[in-house]
Formats: sequence, structure tokens, C-alpha cells
Amino acid sequence: MLGGGHTVRVGGDDTAALYRRAADADAERRPGRHRGRPVPEAYVWCNLTSGDGSRALWLLLLPFMVVNLAHWMRPTAHGRPRTVRLYGVLVRLAGLTLTVLLVAAACEVALDLAAWQCAGTRACAARHTWLSFLSPASGGWWSAPGRRLAVAALAPTALTGLLYYLSHRTWSAYESQQPLARDAESEEGPGAESLSRPGFWYGRRLVARLRGAHTAAALLTAAAALAAPAARFDRRPGGPAALDVLGRLLHAGLILTAAVAVVVVCRRGRSEHRLDRRLDRHLVRSLPLAALLLLLLTVVYTCWSRPSWHSAGRLPGDVGFGALALAQGALVVALGLTAYLLHRTTRPATHRTTGPATHHTTRPEARRPAGPETAPPPPAPPARAVLRGQGGPAVAMLACALGGVMTGGVAQRVADWLDGTGARIPGPPVLLTWQASVIPPLLVLLLGLCARLAGRVRRLARAERAAVRGEHPGEPEDRDRTRRIARTRALATLTDDAHLVVGVICATTLLLGTAALVGALGTGRTPARAAESAPPGLQGAAETAQALGSWLVGLGFVLFVTWGRRAYKDTSARRTIGVLWDVGTFWPRAAHPFAPPCYAERAVPDLTWRMATWTRATGGRLVLSGHSQGSVLAAAAAWQLPPSARARVALLTYGSPLTRLYGRWFPAHFGPAALAALHHDMDRWRNLYRLTDPIGGPVRLPDGHGPDVDRAPLKDPLVYGRTARHPLPASILGHCDYQADPAFAEERRRLLARPHPGLPAPRGDQEAQGSSGRSSA
Repeated sequence: MLGGGHTVRVGGDDTAALYRRAADADAERRPGRHRGRPVPEAYVWCNLTSGDGSRALWLLLLPFMVVNLAHWMRPTAHGRPRTVRLYGVLVRLAGLTLTVLLVAAACEVALDLAAWQCAGTRACAARHTWLSFLSPASGGWWSAPGRRLAVAALAPTALTGLLYYLSHRTWSAYESQQPLARDAESEEGPGAESLSRPGFWYGRRLVARLRGAHTAAALLTAAAALAAPAARFDRRPGGPAALDVLGRLLHAGLILTAAVAVVVVCRRGRSEHRLDRRLDRHLVRSLPLAALLLLLLTVVYTCWSRPSWHSAGRLPGDVGFGALALAQGALVVALGLTAYLLHRTTRPATHRTTGPATHHTTRPEARRPAGPETAPPPPAPPARAVLRGQGGPAVAMLACALGGVMTGGVAQRVADWLDGTGARIPGPPVLLTWQASVIPPLLVLLLGLCARLAGRVRRLARAERAAVRGEHPGEPEDRDRTRRIARTRALATLTDDAHLVVGVICATTLLLGTAALVGALGTGRTPARAAESAPPGLQGAAETAQALGSWLVGLGFVLFVTWGRRAYKDTSARRTIGVLWDVGTFWPRAAHPFAPPCYAERAVPDLTWRMATWTRATGGRLVLSGHSQGSVLAAAAAWQLPPSARARVALLTYGSPLTRLYGRWFPAHFGPAALAALHHDMDRWRNLYRLTDPIGGPVRLPDGHGPDVDRAPLKDPLVYGRTARHPLPASILGHCDYQADPAFAEERRRLLARPHPGLPAPRGDQEAQGSSGRSSA
């Protein structure tokens, strides 16, 4: 970014830092040496999404990250605060079910498969000697069924502790970053754009509350899985009366504490209009401690001697997993109805001015000739949300599906490992087998959709060949090169069809998941056994789906573990995961406290503090440039600036997904109205993109919002054929190397040279201190 040479760190730490060329490190103290040229400065934030080996554990949190995205995908809403709050409550409840599902999967593996089934079966325990001390054949104290379950409960408890540790550690490092203090000139009212609100990037209080509630729910799940078998034994005719009463009291305590956790999740959302520095310390500490106390009491209750209690079959996991699947389906449907109401009532928003003209928050072209108030831009049309506003519910369904696949994959692989091919144990719950069996038909449908998209790409590539030839008149045609350029452009359009893939997958998953739930609870048998009396064709299809589903879900689990292990050891693989995490962890943790941390809660305050303090100290002007996800960070940081500092910052984005991805998937925050308001306040903004770029695209502000932000599409490749200056064929750059195009330097030079008629002259030497380039990606 800095053009090579020796660089030095001028601010920040090993996680995220500012760098300059060594010769520019003291530019502010020696303005004469830098007269007439900008001083480039780079903000490097890659370690926020890759970092050390512990980032590999984030793969475990993938469903949590996806459901957190659903919170931010709600349609634009005006005048429907209760519906917006309901949307947030439903997403947070969906996140809570995912926590319960993950811990329930750990209970299924540890309590049911290992301690109850394998340790309780002589042949299986003999095959796995590490379980021999739990086997009834050993005659030891730990061989009783309740004590075996108590030992196995250490696994879900340790998993809960790990999730709590990761959440608290990242909460201290990310959510605790203080945003820039806002003075009177920058106070935002209720109608301000969401990303400009003082508390948007400070979700410390909510994450702490959710962490306490989710930790309590996880511990209560382990306690319920531990207490249920003992309580069922005690309630049989002739069972121990005292233990029966104690079991009922424990269940009442578990239900009451679970209700409190649900209320905590539902009661309070985010506080974005102000910096909410309060912490509900009593609640955050007491709720998990109460759940832990109930878990310890449950251990004592389960370990109590019951001489006539023997393990057989499998634990009743179908009821628990069925209830979770039913709850998740109901929440997704309710979320879809809520999103429909919000999308149906969307109206164009009228931009509210954020300050008087003396703070220079408007473009010179939009400034009124006289009068103290700025001229507001014309209203922007509502955002074109993907799937008619159903992007959030679809992604929430995808999160639940990912959780189900991970659950079934873990259970199936562990069952196969414990049992081998001996059929010594009953195996995982029937519902998990049904859920795995829906994967093959889903993949068949997905392959058909991919084939359709491939055909569309081929047709588009043929049509693009004429356009490519027309852009290079007078040059000898190279048919292979023309085809490659046209094919690259056609493939780049697949990004615009991502919503179709997501919508089809999620709708099909909802239907097939409902059928699996009905089949499992209705028959109580696996698909192959349930179809034994069916016609031969249907029976063969059921057997094939069950076998393939079991194999595929197990393969997915193996690949998942392999990828995580490689990411732990390999820095390049960890950076690949970091790239995938860029979009998912940009947003604050508003729906799930165990999701990977939001790096923007560190990066946005970093950039905002730097720009505000630099402009205040020097009176200079900045060009804030960002590539790809860095352009999103740049826009978010610009929104957080005080109006007086924002008027001194020009924005240069390239390869930017602001409209192409964020504007469509997150319309409430990056829709046309929000981007038009940012352009109105920034005064100067230019955007570069290529037709071969699968990620970046034009901003496309509505008409009437001042000068066009977008430059015409850049040439890619820079040169079609061989020339004296380019004797070798130029590469097709796509999403990379925008700075290699002369248009980048040209646009940056124009932004730096363009005077701002409303700004006073900077203090000190204007040429030296009047400009600085900064890259955020």
C-alpha cells in the first residue's frame, strides 16, 4: 500500500496499527520536506480477522456468526419501532436455540453415546478401554448409570466454559473499545443514519447480558440432560419417593431459571443512540452462577445410589432435538412474517440534516446561497432488499441448518467410531438420522440450480464477446483473449445471484426439515426402517438417502475438523478463514454473544480517532481510501466523524461491495438513503470498479444527489493486446491491484487538489499539511 521501501509503525499495536514510510514518519513536524505531495498512511487490520492459532476455534462458532448476520439484514423500516424490536427479539431467540442445540449435541455424544450406550454395553466398553472404569462389568463406584452420566457431563460443561472464555476474552478486547466522544455539534437524533449513531459500535452492555443468559442456558441444558434419565427412573411405580420429590424440585428450578434467561434475552436490545457504559453486573454474574449451582445439585441428585437402575437402549434425545427443531422452524416463520411487514411498509426516507452550515456538512454544490441551514438532499428511494426483504429469515434458517448439520455430523461420527461395524449400540437419535437423510435431495436440487446458473453464465459470456471487441476498435482480435475477458465478466455476475442460491437452499431446508421432524416423531424409526413396507422404489430411495446422508454428514464433520486443524497450524489457511470472516464479523454481536468478535468495534474507533485528532491538530485535509471490505470500514468510520472533521475528509473507494452486497443484504444500514446521506455530508467521494470484479461494483446513488460518485468502469485488462509499452499480455486483475491502474492515482490527485470553498485555510504550511492519503485495507 505504501509503495515499497522501509516502513515504520506510527500508532497502534500488533493487532491493528498505522504505518508510514520511514521518510514520512515526522511529516507533521517537518512540513517543508513534504511540500506539494501527499503523505500516505496505511491502517493494517488483517490480524483482527486472522491473528494467532486460537482463531481456528472460530469455525466452531460458524452458526452463531450466521444468525448474528440475520439481525442486521432486516428491511428498512420507518415508523415501525415495535415491529423492529420484535424482529430483534426473534433473531435473539433463534440464537439462543443454537446455543442449546450445540450443548445438546455435546450431551448426546458424551452422555448418551459414550456413557449410557457404549459404557453400558460390555462389548463396546471392552473395545474402548478408556471407558472400562465406567463399565458395569468393572463393578466400580463410577459404573452406576447416574454416576456415568455425571462424569460425562464434564464434556458439555467444559464446552460451555470454553464458549464463555472466548466470549469474555474477545468482549474485553473488542466491545470495550471506547468510540470517539461526541460533542454537541455531532449529536444525532432518532432519524439519523444508524451507523452514525454514537453507540452503534459500542455494544458492551448487550453482549454482557446475552453472554450471561446464553451461559446459563447452556449449563441448564447440561443439567436437564443429566437429570431427565434419573427423574424418569424415580417416577416409575415403586420408585424412591424422596428422590422423586427432589427431582421434581430440581426440574422446577431448571424451568424457572430457563424462563429468566429467556426474559433476559428478550427484554433489552441495543442502545445505539447513546454510549451506554452501564453493565448489569449483578445479572451477568448471578444468572450463570445460579445455573451452575443447579447443575451441581443435579450431579448430586443423579449420583445418588439407585441399585436397581440399569442402562438400556438410548436416552430420550428425540424429544429434546424435536422440540428444538420445532422451535427453530416456528421462529424462522415468525421472523419471515415480521420481515414481510417491515418490507411492505418501507417508504422513502427523508434525510435529516446533522448540523448547521458553519460545520461544513454539505457539498458546495448543495449549499444554499444564504441562510444558516444546509440544503437537504432529495429523498432517496428505498433499498432493493434481496428476496423481497426475506434475506434475514433465510440466513437465520441457514444458521439453524448449519447447526443441525454440525450436530448430526458429530453424533454420527462419534457413534461410528464407538461402534465400528458391530451394531453394538443403538446409535444417535432417530431425528438426527432423518435430518441427515434430507441432505442428498437437497444436494440434487442445488446441483440443478448450479447447472442453470452455469448455462446463464455461458449465454452471458457469448453476449459479452461483442462488447469486448467493441471496446478495442482497430486492434487485431485475439479470440481466446476475448473469450477469457468475456467469461471473467460473466462469472463476476454470479455474485448478484447469491440470493437465489440462498433462498432456494433455505426454503427447501425448511420444507425437508419439517418432513424429517414429522417422519421421526411419527414413526419413531429411521427412514430405511420406516419404508420397509413401502413400494420397492420408495424403499430403495429411503435406504439410499439414509446411507448417503450418514456418509455425507460424517464427511462434512471430518472436513470441518481437518480445516480447523490446518488453520490452527498454518498462517495462510488462517488468513483464508479471516477473509471468509470479513463480512460475518463486521457487524456487532447483537444476536449471539458467542459469535466471533466484531473487528469493526476496534477498527472504526481506531480510524475515527485518528482522522478526528489529525484534522483537529493540523487543520489539514484527508483522502480516506479503502479497497473491498476496507471501503466498508472507511464509510463506517466517516459516518462516525464529527461534521467539522467529516467536511475535511474525501472518500476514495475501489472494489467496493457497499451497494452490490451491503446495500442489498443490509438495506436498513447501507441502502440508497444512507449512502446518499453519506455523500451529502462527505462532500467528495469517488468510486472505482471493474466489470470483471466479482465483489466490487458501482455505488449508483439516485439521481438528484449531486455529482456522480462512480467513475466509468475501469479497463481490465489495462491493455488488450501486445504493445511496445506492454510486450507481454496484461493480466485480468478482477478484484485485485486497483492501485496499478492509472485511474487510481488520477482520482486521488483530483480529490487532493480539489479546493473546498467552505473550509478555512489549514494552520501552518498549507501544501505540507493540507493533504494526507490513508488506506483502510
